[in-house]
Amino acid sequence: MSTANTSGSWPSMSTTPPNLSGLGTDHVTWGIPAGGGGKSGYIFRGGTVEVQLDGTEFTLGTFTHENFPIQGMPQSQFDVDLTVQVVFEDGTRTNFSFRFHHNETPNVGPSPEDEVDLPTFISPETVVVDGTEYAVLISGFKQNGVVVRKFISPENGANSADVVAMFARAGVPDVHISTVRYKGGVKYTQADEYVEIVNRGTAPADISGWVLGADDAGQDYRFPPGTILQPGQRIKVYTNEVHPESGGFNYGIKRPIWNDKGDTAKLRDTGGTVVSEYAYGDRVPAAQP
Repeated sequence: MSTANTSGSWPSMSTTPPNLSGLGTDHVTWGIPAGGGGKSGYIFRGGTVEVQLDGTEFTLGTFTHENFPIQGMPQSQFDVDLTVQVVFEDGTRTNFSFRFHHNETPNVGPSPEDEVDLPTFISPETVVVDGTEYAVLISGFKQNGVVVRKFISPENGANSADVVAMFARAGVPDVHISTVRYKGGVKYTQADEYVEIVNRGTAPADISGWVLGADDAGQDYRFPPGTILQPGQRIKVYTNEVHPESGGFNYGIKRPIWNDKGDTAKLRDTGGTVVSEYAYGDRVPAAQP
């Protein structure tokens, strides 16, 4: 683990809106106010972070969208570029760039909230540490403890989220079980139990035919053909619920699967090799003195 300081600036936009100001700083604004709330804009605030090179997530910085009704925009969808400078404790400085895609939705109708997402979650720049090349992979926007890939921003306010990222080896996938929710809230069946799996690498991972299980009969789930995990993507395999936003995978079993006292979830590739495992409860190895 090492300490790094992050800071950011918005160097460019793909459109030229009226009242544009702040390019090259950490606070860019644009638009002709249509009400009393002022212009819209983006803010990025960095800070001191603890970073690791094993796929552990950290907060790259805080993103804020100032979302107020504006007019005079030449187009409703456009890109805003972000440059994040990371200064490691040994003095190494590296810039990483990302593109934010903005959808300035109409302020009327069933979904007036603006939307912000990233066309790609991987920095094109890399850094070499101890002979290994790493890129920065953004997992998503973290709001209320949940990491999402698309930022939904209500009107008439400043809406913020942590930008969660990790250092990932360049050019390869890295699939891991990130958590097991082994105590569901649905009475008797615990249908809302799930195992979350994430690709912590910078290349897509084809997990077609891979098996998620725990060495017990009835606990094997085989991923269907065409199951591809994009860099940073998270999916969940539920016991007996369907959630399309997290992949829509489920065992379809009307009883609890994961032992409340303890178990070990294992993910195996098509050759039977254990790619990742996650122990919880009484299966967690005792800490060494």
